[in-house]
Amino acid sequence: MRNQTTVKDLILSGLSDLPALRLPLFLFFLLIYFLTLIWNLLIIVLIVTDSHLHVPMYFFLGNLASLDLCFSSVTVPRMLFDLHTERRKITMTACITQVFFFVVFGISDSLLLAVMSYDRYTAICKPLHYIQIMSWKVCVLMMSIVWCLGFFSAFIHTFYVLKLTFCASNIIEGFFCDLPQLFLISCSDTFINILLIFLVGGSLAVATLILTFLSYVFIFKTALQMKVKGNRSKVFSTCTSHLTVVSMFYGSAFLNYFQPSGGHHVLGANVAPVFFPVIVPLLNPLIYSLRNQDFRMTFQNVLRKFINTLN
Repeated sequence: MRNQTTVKDLILSGLSDLPALRLPLFLFFLLIYFLTLIWNLLIIVLIVTDSHLHVPMYFFLGNLASLDLCFSSVTVPRMLFDLHTERRKITMTACITQVFFFVVFGISDSLLLAVMSYDRYTAICKPLHYIQIMSWKVCVLMMSIVWCLGFFSAFIHTFYVLKLTFCASNIIEGFFCDLPQLFLISCSDTFINILLIFLVGGSLAVATLILTFLSYVFIFKTALQMKVKGNRSKVFSTCTSHLTVVSMFYGSAFLNYFQPSGGHHVLGANVAPVFFPVIVPLLNPLIYSLRNQDFRMTFQNVLRKFINTLN
């Protein structure tokens, strides 16, 4: 069955209906995106250049920074363009392409967070076997599975989206294209599409949350049995950073997809959708870098070398 699309151009409702807010919003989100790029690129550069950070934990963190860069870049540049030009028009092809990569990086992000929790479980609960269990071969294999599942999920959803006919409306609620918004403007039966979200996305989400939950049950159990208070504090500090990132990701995703729909407000119905793809990729590197002593020391050394070269 081939695509019978009748709507070729879509209109994004955007962040605000008030013209006076467009410039402040443009400057604010331009700053957010710039900081997201700087912080995530800094984490990647530090991990690549510092041999002390060439361990599985920072390998996964570098991949998380890469995913956050991509996740933010799928939506924010388009949003900035629309705020600057007041155009808000997007072709159906560009919209579906945006949906594809949004799903790729969103699914991969959630899977990677589960992998990182398993890495922490192995390091804390099985320290004597950590090197054997989390070898570089295993780490690369895990990341390959994460990326493959992300692309596979996006391909399945996109394939069935292309089978829909879009003739109900050409207005997309929000500042980027996502599956629920496309379903709303379709005049085809979207039962299979919605079922796929529950079967594919739901099963992956449940599996990652169970893996994360079980990992931290054993981590906290092990930590509470530690006799040295300093070791226990270090474990809780490391785990707090990861749990904060996990809570933000799933909390904002839940608000994004399960908030009640309503009419247009000062910022539309877009407060939660802004937090999910825009703010979370900025906060992730800040949470990890500010709470991580290795990162702080590496950054201070790099900064010191840079100052010395200038002098």
